Amino acid sequence: MKTAEIKLTVTLDDNNVPENIMWESTDSQSKEALPVKSFMLALWDQSYKNTLRIDLWTKDMPVDEMKRFFYETLQTMGDSFLRATGEKNIVEDLRDYCAHFADKMEIKQ
Repeated sequence: MKTAEIKLTVTLDDNNVPENIMWESTDSQSKEALPVKSFMLALWDQSYKNTLRIDLWTKDMPVDEMKRFFYETLQTMGDSFLRATGEKNIVEDLRDYCAHFADKMEIKQ
């Protein structure tokens, strides 16, 4: 059995606002931690049947990049949902919403 590890390191300012986020993985091509501006982590708690979440972004992440990050996250959630469930119809609806979101947020697709 193989084990992989993902590590997130968050540097906080005096007000506990993220200044830097670094991530690394034992399966990554890169052997050093890489900087990122934001992450969303969602975990399913089987016992309580709910989602545990951590959403963090650095204080210097531009708003236009945050909009793009949300757009791409919604798109990839659709990909994951389709692979997990095979529910093509609802994923098409989500894709339609993503196009609407991109339009409203003025994100170039």
